[in-house]
This record gives sequence, C-alpha cells and structure tokens, in this order.
Amino acid sequence: MAVSSILARPAAAVTSPWLLAAVRHRFLLAAAALLLMPALVPFTALATSILVYGLYAVGFNLMFGYLGALSFGHAALFGAGAYGCGIVLASLGWPWWLALAAGTASGFAMAAALGTIAIRARGIYFSMVTLALAQCVYYAFYQAAGVTGGENGLMLPALGRIRVAGLALDGDAPLTRYYIVAAFVILALFALSRILASPFGAALEAVRENEARARASGYDVAATRLLAFALSGAFCGLAGALQALQLSIVPIETLSIDTSGLAVMMCLLGGAGTYFGPFVGAAAFLLLEASVSVWTVHWQLAVGAVFVACVLFFRRGLWGSVVAWVGR
Repeated sequence: MAVSSILARPAAAVTSPWLLAAVRHRFLLAAAALLLMPALVPFTALATSILVYGLYAVGFNLMFGYLGALSFGHAALFGAGAYGCGIVLASLGWPWWLALAAGTASGFAMAAALGTIAIRARGIYFSMVTLALAQCVYYAFYQAAGVTGGENGLMLPALGRIRVAGLALDGDAPLTRYYIVAAFVILALFALSRILASPFGAALEAVRENEARARASGYDVAATRLLAFALSGAFCGLAGALQALQLSIVPIETLSIDTSGLAVMMCLLGGAGTYFGPFVGAAAFLLLEASVSVWTVHWQLAVGAVFVACVLFFRRGLWGSVVAWVGR
C-alpha cells in the first residue's frame, strides 16, 4: 500500500469552526486529555504505558505521518533512549532527571547517526535500510553485555523518594510516576506543536507532498529529512527513557523488530499525520491487549484482526476518522 494512500491530511479539510478551534488549541486539549487519563483506564500502570508508547508513536509519526518516510527501525531509537537513561542511572549514579536528558540525547544521536545513512534511500528501500540498521544496533547491544546486561537486560535502581518543585514525593507510587511521565510527555507535545507550526513544519509537508517540487522551491530536502529523523529520535529516546524509569529494567527486547512494529501499528491505528492520533492508537492497542489476554494467550489474533479492519475500512485511523467526520 502506498504511503500517500494511508496518510490523513486533516489540515486541508478543516471547515468546521469547532474543528478549527480544536486545531488551534490542540496542545491544551491533548494535555487535558492526558492529565485525565488515569480516571478513564482500568489501572494506572496501563495509563503510564499508554503515555510512553503514545510518545514513541508520536516520534514515529513525525517521520511517517508528516514526512511520508516509513521506517521499520524505530526500535533502535527507542532502545537507545532506554539504554542511555539506564546506563547513566545504574552505572554512573546520575539523578533521574539528568538520566532522562541523557536518554533523549541518546535517541537524538542514534537517529542522527543512522539517518546519515538511511536518508539516502527512498520508499521501500528506506524502510529496509532502517530495518537492517536497527538489527545491527540490536546485536551490538546484545553482545555488549558488560554495559547493557545483554540477554538479561539492564537493572535500574528504584526511584524512591524524589523532590519535585520543593515537594518530597514517592517516585515509586503508580500515580506519582504517572504524573511525572505525563509532565515530560506534555512538554514533548508542546515541542511538537511548535515544530509543526514553524517553517520547518511547512518544509516537512512540502517534502512529503512532492520532493522534487520542494527541492525546486529552495528547500534543502536532505537536511530536512535528516533533521526530521533526528528529532523523531529525540521523541523516541525520551519515550524509551521514560519506559526505563517506569519498569526499572531495560530488556534487550526494547531493541527488537517487534518494538519497531508496535510504532507502525499504533500510529496507523490512531491516525498517521494527526497530532493526537498516536495516543489513541497506543490506547486502543494496549487496552485490547489487556482485555483479551485475560481470556486467551493468543491475544495477538484479536489485535491483528482489528488492525487489518482498521487499515481496510478506516484508512485515516480511529482518531483521523473522527477528525475527518467532525470536519465535514
């Protein structure tokens, strides 16, 4: 299926005054929804996972939904963030907030390194190159057992008592941990909102719509693709670092091809090219997994059926379809 046939372009179809107001205040609406989420899902740990994987899908969406480049290797960026945070926290004893910054920087650096090679390819070749590079990263981390823990993963110390804005909080309490993660996710969404509203956001759409025309109009296509990949890595790296803090362990599966597939599925389920769609996709996937796995270990069959139905009948994704319906 061609990427252009999947991508939703809600901005071009906005005619409803309600939708215009929602687009104008999308950051505030998204932040409010995330802050209320613990009251809407069955348990707090699941809500935290939705935040983490939603942010991971946001990073993927920047490449796929806004630039039109389908990556099969985003697990390398997610895993780089998780290990970057875990190593400085467990081995160097850095404070947790500096560890998050290290994880974000690791994701950015990994994406810049891989992107230097990958952006030279287009279409399915770009997808295959990112997949191959991610597999190389997986085996490099797997073999570096002295640093990464190899097959056993990397164990992290518990957060324990932490101080935030002068307040002493229990960092291991589920609700406290949720709102710590939510604070960083909301900051990331604010950054994404500013990126999309900037001239760089316009360059992303220009390259996605017609690369040759964008180049003829004066855009530096190669620099735009590389910067988009690096920024995508920063979002995914922060998501990986937040997952490391949430789980207190970084398993080697964080870098597996399955993790790359999760980003694709969650983004498509929610709606590629939409601001809030990745969180809807993450929520749909994880809620379905949590519900069906109670009854059968073969929960992947149900998730796969829903994914196929969504791709066939709701090509804009769940959230993208709602946006399109409201905008009529």
